[in-house]
Amino acid sequence: MYLSLLLLIPLLIFAGWASAKVNSAYTAFDRVPNRACMTGYDTAVRLMRNRGVYDIRVERVNGKLTDHYHPTKKQVNLSMSTFGSASVAAVAVAAHEVGHVMQKKEGYFPYKVRTMLVPLTNIGSALSIPLVLIGILLDVFLISVPYGAWCVYAGIALFGLSTLFALVTLPVELNASKRAKKMLLEDGILTAEEVPGASKVLSAAALTYVASLLISLFYFLRFALFFLSFLRHD
Repeated sequence: MYLSLLLLIPLLIFAGWASAKVNSAYTAFDRVPNRACMTGYDTAVRLMRNRGVYDIRVERVNGKLTDHYHPTKKQVNLSMSTFGSASVAAVAVAAHEVGHVMQKKEGYFPYKVRTMLVPLTNIGSALSIPLVLIGILLDVFLISVPYGAWCVYAGIALFGLSTLFALVTLPVELNASKRAKKMLLEDGILTAEEVPGASKVLSAAALTYVASLLISLFYFLRFALFFLSFLRHD
């Protein structure tokens, strides 16, 4: 118990620091207008049109840093803080979302894996704990048959899908940021002098995914060790 807390507290501190850092970086460079006077909306539209993408709409959604690409609805959704802002931060975030559009268009493998994992992760989240609990009961009452242990292992594996999803998400997000910086330079939306500012915003955002992965891994290991301890070891 105490060991778990000792491990979890630093992870939560890191996650809080990462969240504060991305907000700080965005706020700082949201005060810096880009020389091309392009808003987040303008940036997303130009980057996609220049790359032959015409079937994705750019929409505005409520909130700050709630930007995301919705492939099913074919929408790049930009937050209120990004959509109409002509700052270095806004165009960096908008370009990052277009990076995801290009990943899907080009069949970027980690993106395809992450997309495939979404429904599986949702199923795993719903079934993992019931399956583990059933397994423990079977293990207790069906002494001569290892059905219970199999159920527990399957439940742990299903729970682990969320950690696998977080693991795959990290390279997807890093690649989208790499694409964003390249596209912004290629299309003349940011100058070479402005790109470091965009890079700081995107790098800070990447830290939140690192934190998410570490916390997910912690909870997976804790979950696995806790329920494995209930199995008989004959």
